[in-house]
Amino acid sequence: MSTEATLLLTLDLVGTFAFALNGALTALRVTRLDIVGVVTLGMTTALGGGIIRDVLLGSLPPATFSDWRYLAVAAVGGLVAFVFGPGLDRLNTPITVLDAAGLSLFAVTGAAKALALGLGPVQAVLLGALTGVGGGTLRDVLIGQVPSVFRSGLYAIPALLGAAATVVALRLDAYGPATAVGAAALCFTVRMLGVRFGWNAPMPRTPRAQRPRGD
Repeated sequence: MSTEATLLLTLDLVGTFAFALNGALTALRVTRLDIVGVVTLGMTTALGGGIIRDVLLGSLPPATFSDWRYLAVAAVGGLVAFVFGPGLDRLNTPITVLDAAGLSLFAVTGAAKALALGLGPVQAVLLGALTGVGGGTLRDVLIGQVPSVFRSGLYAIPALLGAAATVVALRLDAYGPATAVGAAALCFTVRMLGVRFGWNAPMPRTPRAQRPRGD
């Protein structure tokens, strides 16, 4: 296996584990599910983005089903959250951090795989971002919430930035462990800054309420 393929697999598995923890912790916080429900939600969050990516790329069967390590890592992440999650006093912070980590890693691997399979740079950036937000979107739909990508400040934009940085590095033939981690760190930092300071993506101007007419 080449160095680039090994790096892609490593980042993909780390992102899978982070998203599995995130999905399972979300299940514990928002819903009352048994072990099957918690692990299932964790695995859906972890594997959804990668499956969407591979289906759109025509890379079939998706890596999730052709490599047992994806399913194993996702299942272990869900189980870890089920066992240790209830002991956490506050789940909001770890859920947010893990979500940002999974978003960042999947944005990088999605863009890198798209370029490796012959897509253009713009398409690779878009697919990288879609890979990052796909699992979280499925998670939110399953628990009956509006997906984070539509309601949370700076969610899709960091994914686009991380994917774009990956594409630039690959185009300049400078892609490697350092640049891949750097692209993921860029996405993660922007996402966490958005959470910390309440930054939001631009929204349409809301018309002012009409003043009541006098008698």
